[in-house]
Amino acid sequence: MENDEYIDQVEGRNAVLELLESERDINKILIANGEKHGSIYKIISIAKERKIPITEVDRSKLNKISQTQNHQGVIAIVPPFNYCEVDEILELANEKKEQPFILILDGIEDPHNLGSIIRTAETSGVHGIIIPKRRSATVNSTVSKVSAGAVEYMKIARVNNINETIRQLKKQGIWICGTDMETETIYTKQDYRLPIAIVIGSEGFGMSRLVKENCDFLVKIPMKGKINSLNASVSAGIIMYEVVRKRG
Repeated sequence: MENDEYIDQVEGRNAVLELLESERDINKILIANGEKHGSIYKIISIAKERKIPITEVDRSKLNKISQTQNHQGVIAIVPPFNYCEVDEILELANEKKEQPFILILDGIEDPHNLGSIIRTAETSGVHGIIIPKRRSATVNSTVSKVSAGAVEYMKIARVNNINETIRQLKKQGIWICGTDMETETIYTKQDYRLPIAIVIGSEGFGMSRLVKENCDFLVKIPMKGKINSLNASVSAGIIMYEVVRKRG
């Protein structure tokens, strides 16, 4: 059984508030005894309006079940993240009358990186993110917290085969742009106004060979220092906001 078939949880005050405001299903909310003040009071108020069960427990119990070790006195128990189909991402772009803007993550295994990427993607107008079912972080409580709740507003598809998905996207008129240090094209020199999917490789190894071969073009971020690579979430953010800049 895969991890995402289990009940999951969302931790921390801001993340739980975002969750409540997104109207996603919530099984129940656990609150530490004596925490009925500030944003916790707002969480309780909204939960009562939505008829979501609230259970007061000892803080030691929250400490025990916490996955982030930073629950801030509140944990929401939720069904597994509801992944979408790739077609739903394209439909969203069509509904907004915008050229598709998709992110493909080829093996991002660190949930903190995934959460950061989702947060930036949501703010930069990405219509959806595609991740592989294997060799990739899944959406869990850590990802949700790091994304500051953005995961509740982002369409995310999990696919069996990234290369097959890329081929299907190409058939639907999407251009595939990979990020790779070996290419000559600086990322600022590329036109991103066309329907596009940006591929971000894994933290340690970049894009796989087949994925790189399936890209229509490759871009690189110039490096000036002694370190020759950026954190994956930073690289993704730089490219995403260049798309925003070029599209105006």
